[in-house]
Amino acid sequence: MVSAKSELKHFVRANDAKAFTVSVLAKHNVSKEDASIVADCLIEADLRGVQTHGLSRLPVYVERLKHKMMNPNPKMILNKITAVCASLDGDNGFGFLVGRRGMAEAINMAKNNGVGIVAARNSNHFGMAASYLLQAIEAGYFAFVFSNAAASMPPWGGRQGLFGTNPFAAGAPSNKEVPFVLDISPAVAARGKIRLAEKRGETIPEGYALDKDGKNTIDPKKALEGVVLPMGTYKGSGLSMLMDILSGVISGAGFAGGVNDQYNNWVNAQNVGHFFMALKPGIFLTEEEFFARMDLLVKHVKAIPLADGFDEILMP
Repeated sequence: MVSAKSELKHFVRANDAKAFTVSVLAKHNVSKEDASIVADCLIEADLRGVQTHGLSRLPVYVERLKHKMMNPNPKMILNKITAVCASLDGDNGFGFLVGRRGMAEAINMAKNNGVGIVAARNSNHFGMAASYLLQAIEAGYFAFVFSNAAASMPPWGGRQGLFGTNPFAAGAPSNKEVPFVLDISPAVAARGKIRLAEKRGETIPEGYALDKDGKNTIDPKKALEGVVLPMGTYKGSGLSMLMDILSGVISGAGFAGGVNDQYNNWVNAQNVGHFFMALKPGIFLTEEEFFARMDLLVKHVKAIPLADGFDEILMP
């Protein structure tokens, strides 16, 4: 007999999971090439342990395709504003497609100019922000990736959602050592973790969320009816507002609670906004110097004496 809190697991090979995902999306008029990108991003999240942004999200994407809330074949439009800045209209396509295109364009501009910035609008949830950091890192570039999301977190001191759990993500390549990949939510916990707790019949830790009446709750169902709390009180609230400015205000996307919820709104497109910046390592130093210094930094971080209870210092 399986208790409510236990979890049945079924393991599959990544290639099989990808084939399954591509076949599901193909039935909803998504091209094989685009479906492959979506599948890669979802499976990459699962393989990195970010299960809240992996294949568990596939059902809601399919529902949004069924309700014509997402465009299965977007015609994205890039408007090159300056040599280093561009605006990208995602035509209500998958956020994964907008994200890959946005970062690719930022890298192309950075190749010749040292830096490239793309602000995107008319997009959707783009999964794990680290996917686009890794895209830049694999090409040898430093990167920032920001996004906004549907209102689920109040400004510190409030009890009504205004900001999303808008990710702050930055990455830097190294040579022989592990690269720096920081992808964090400004909330104490992502709503995806709360949804998983509800699905598993578990409670959530105190301090994660408020219910609809503004009271602390450990019940994930009540938490999903209320709001999540910012990490570090006003600090997380300030970071989330910054992400809303960079992703929503300047891009022309939804902002200030104007991004529609992908789970509860079956009338309007999401209009998520993203921000992508790629920076060439060899601007201020030679690339050789940069990579050598990054390797040295990582070695120093890993070599710090351990505090009680720790076996290893992990890189972000």
